Formats: sequence, structure tokens, C-alpha cells
Amino acid sequence: MEEKQNIENETKGLPTPILVGIAVAVLLVIVLVVVFGRSEKFKPVDAGMQATEFTLPDLKGQMKSLKDYRGKVVFLNFWATWCKPCREEMPSMQEVYTTLMGQKFEILAVSIDKDGAEVIEKFVKEYGLTFPILHDRKGVIKEVYKTTGVPETFIIDQNGVIAEKIMGPRDWRDERNLKIILELLKNGPKSPEEYKKGKRQKANG
Repeated sequence: MEEKQNIENETKGLPTPILVGIAVAVLLVIVLVVVFGRSEKFKPVDAGMQATEFTLPDLKGQMKSLKDYRGKVVFLNFWATWCKPCREEMPSMQEVYTTLMGQKFEILAVSIDKDGAEVIEKFVKEYGLTFPILHDRKGVIKEVYKTTGVPETFIIDQNGVIAEKIMGPRDWRDERNLKIILELLKNGPKSPEEYKKGKRQKANG
């Protein structure tokens, strides 16, 4: 009640047009905040953006954080055991991992399976996977990265910036698909603007 009286005292005596202007300005600010908030919510995570930090358990229950791999090129892959394209992609991922072993490169394969770790372990054994497997059982990190399906991959540079986003499977044995990774390993990270420019050039053919 006291706050209302204070507002009335502050605005008392002001001409009507000014009062209307104040009301419109306040309303405009509210609208902008709401619109901006909604646009940010649906804005995709893409090249040139800082990769959001996260911590997830591996299949042994040990917690692993993205920040632990700063200084390396990180191949962040979202997948699931029930995903056929993921099954097709995994052998080429393993081959790349073996080929680039010893370099500042890491694969983090984040399973979004809702089943227990034993289901994923069976898959890992079947395909002979040796790179780190993390488990996003509740789908929290999948939502943070706003993935639209699986597989979906984010190539993250040595500074923790997303260099490229790949939707769908790729044959990673094809050097053309490894171009951005090999460039980062050879020349180091680029600026966020360069990653955005690269994305626009690909979109334009």
C-alpha cells in the first residue's frame, strides 16, 4: 500500500501525455524482455557459440566434465543404442579415434538411452568402442544442446567454442568430413566469427 502511494506521489501532477508515455515505455520493456527470452529459448546451439559446460557419468559412474578437455579438439556426439544411423556411424568414429590417438583430440559420445548402463556396455562391447562414453539418462544435456535427433555432433575447438555442428550420421573415414578437425589440430582455433562464416558458406552451397 505504501509503495502504491509513493508511485502516486511521484506521478502526481504530471501531464496526462507524460503518464501515457511512461506506461507505454514500461509496457514496451516488458514485451521486449518476454520476446527476447522466448527467442533465446528456441535459438539453436550452433557454430561460433561457446559450448555449454556439463558434467556426466561414464559407464563406470565416474563423473566427467567438458572443461576437463579444454585445450583439445572435442568431438561431442549425441547418440543412442536404438538409433540405426548411430550404429552405422560408430565404426568410423572408432577408426578416427584410433587414427588420431596421441594428438590433442577426444571423442565424448553421450548416450541418451533411458535404460541402465548395462545396455550401453553391451553395445560398446559389440562395436569394440574405446573412446569415452557418457550417459545422459535424463536427457538434461541433450536439452541444453537443443539437439533435434540422433546422431548429432558438435566439433568443439581448443578454446571451448563450437566450430561445426553436424546433424545426422557421417562416414568419418572420409577426409572431407574430417576437414575442420584436421585444420584445428594443425592450425589451432579460429575466431567465432570465422566459424559462423564457414557455416553460412556451407548453407549457400
